[in-house]
Amino acid sequence: MSPPGPPSCPLNPANLRIVDQRLTVAGRVLEYSVYGDPAGPPVIYHVGTPSTRWQRPGALRAVEESGVRMVVSSRPGYGGSTRQPGRTVADVVEDMTALADVLGWDQFAVGGGSGGGPHALACAALMPSRVTRCALIGSTAPPLVDGPEPSDDEADPRRDRTSWLAARGEERIRPSLEETARSIMAGIEAGAPELPPDPHSSGPPAPPARDDPDAMARLTATFVTSHDGWADDLVAIAADWGFDLADVRVPTSIRFGSADVRARKCAELLAADLPHAELTPYDGGHIPPPPAFRTMLQWLTG
Repeated sequence: MSPPGPPSCPLNPANLRIVDQRLTVAGRVLEYSVYGDPAGPPVIYHVGTPSTRWQRPGALRAVEESGVRMVVSSRPGYGGSTRQPGRTVADVVEDMTALADVLGWDQFAVGGGSGGGPHALACAALMPSRVTRCALIGSTAPPLVDGPEPSDDEADPRRDRTSWLAARGEERIRPSLEETARSIMAGIEAGAPELPPDPHSSGPPAPPARDDPDAMARLTATFVTSHDGWADDLVAIAADWGFDLADVRVPTSIRFGSADVRARKCAELLAADLPHAELTPYDGGHIPPPPAFRTMLQWLTG
């Protein structure tokens, strides 16, 4: 099943020039979107788990304000991107090499949020002549999946039940993610906003997502048609990533929300193993507010 058509752009279409495209890599279809100023400095951004290439209005505003040219792909198994069973985190490099070649980008910065963080690090480690800088937001660290099933109050963020189950195969993790997806979409049908309310924000409550066709397109692509990509992401992140963190030699900014305790702990663990890393907190939770996303893009291209 294919996701609905691409969301429309509520900002300045002439400026942003959102382009939805697809290319073929090793016989697979890879869908991607290009955002921002066509003359801006290039950035490849790896979205979280689960997520697709379509960005929300807040992120689009950050792209517009930062002046970058940003490309986002739907990883294999998400939306219309062909599934790649058994893929590793490092396998993303093949896709990003093909994508950068199509775009004519010899060098570029990479960023990644949450489950996209390991994929950004893979590019930084394995494409050293092309990646200039790397930024992570709320990224996970390599999990610890041996031993007994983790409890809900583990002190070490690398010991979590999701990764522990995923390390034991797709069949162990898929039921829980499908139940999560059903719960999220049931809430949306009942009038919930696209994103859970941020308890740290003083802004007005977001409107129901069901009244916004663009929001519903993003939600459908993420939680209805992308279970294969979601499961494969979790399995890949729970396994060996296919590179050493010590091989990331470019400047690396590790960002996390001040209220995101798990991400802060993961950031500290990552920084201990990355040769050129700096920690940068922002005000907020796991999903960065637009100003934090804009600041990250500006750092990447600074």
